[in-house]
Formats: sequence, C-alpha cells, structure tokens
Amino acid sequence: MHDDEKLIASALAGDQKAYTALVEQHKTAIFHIINKIVRNDEAANDLVQETFMKAFSSLASYRSEYRFSTWLYKIAANASIDYLRKRRIQALSLDRPMETKDGTLEFEVPDYSYHPERDLVRKEQRFSIEEAIDSLPKKYREVIVFRHKEDKSYEEIADLLDIPVGTVKARIFRARELLKKKLRHL
Repeated sequence: MHDDEKLIASALAGDQKAYTALVEQHKTAIFHIINKIVRNDEAANDLVQETFMKAFSSLASYRSEYRFSTWLYKIAANASIDYLRKRRIQALSLDRPMETKDGTLEFEVPDYSYHPERDLVRKEQRFSIEEAIDSLPKKYREVIVFRHKEDKSYEEIADLLDIPVGTVKARIFRARELLKKKLRHL
C-alpha cells in the first residue's frame, strides 16, 4: 500500500496525525499550483487551507485508482478558479443607470467613431475605384467584377466566360496593373 493510501485510511479512521502528515507532504506543491493561478501569496496560503478543508471533508469520496496528489491538484485548481471568479471586477453598464446613495446616476459617453471627413474620403475613393473599373476595357472589367465584386473563383469565371483559367488569371493580373496606374493618386 502506498504512503498516501495508508495515511488516508488512518485519517478516515480518525487519526489526526495522518491528516497532519498529508498536509505536510502536499502543501508546498499545492501552494505552487495555486500561486501560479492567483499570483498572490496571501490568497494562495488561504486557498491552500481551503483546498485541504475541502479535500478532508470529502476524503471518503476519494478513489484510490487516482493518485491522491492529482485529486488534490484538481481541488486546488477549482478553488483558485472560484477565487478568481469572485474577484472579477464588476463592470458598469453604460445602458442602465447606476444606483448610488445620492440617487440615480446616468452615463453619457461621447461617440468618437464618427469622422465625416474620413467618410467623405472613403466615398470619394470608392467612387474613383468604380470609375477606374468602369473605364477598363470590357475583357478586363468583367474578370475584375466577377472576381472582386461577385467573389467568383478563377474556375467559375473561366466557365462563365468560356475561356481557359490561365487566360482569366492573366486578364485579372493585367486589369489590376491598369487599376494601379489609374488609382496611383489615391
């Protein structure tokens, strides 16, 4: 019988020294696991105690086919995660008023996302791009429209236009080069 198993059997029989021995044997490893999760020595020490309290209160449910240390680590990890959940910062809702002792407080947050100048520039660019595409020769315009506006594959474009895939690729390449020249000012 393994040392932990002997100690567990003795502890379940009421031997306080067995409980102490189990704590001494595992507390350092449990502390390190918890501290890696919570990153706070004081909280980690409290959670080590909580881990052993939880473990000893449910010691009868421990199954010996698993290592005792693995069982303890799981309890420690769960206690640490619960601790972090409880400490999670309470977020303020910007949609609902906040109740204070002096009454209700509402928030108004300015919207800095709207930039009329930027929107105008984008519209002008889009218009210029449309003009540039429209000015392309028909064979280049149609492959660009199929590829970039209608999101068609090279194979689909080849089928639609009844031309080889290599020709589609060549036309798209040439159309892009012409567009770059026309749109260089943007």
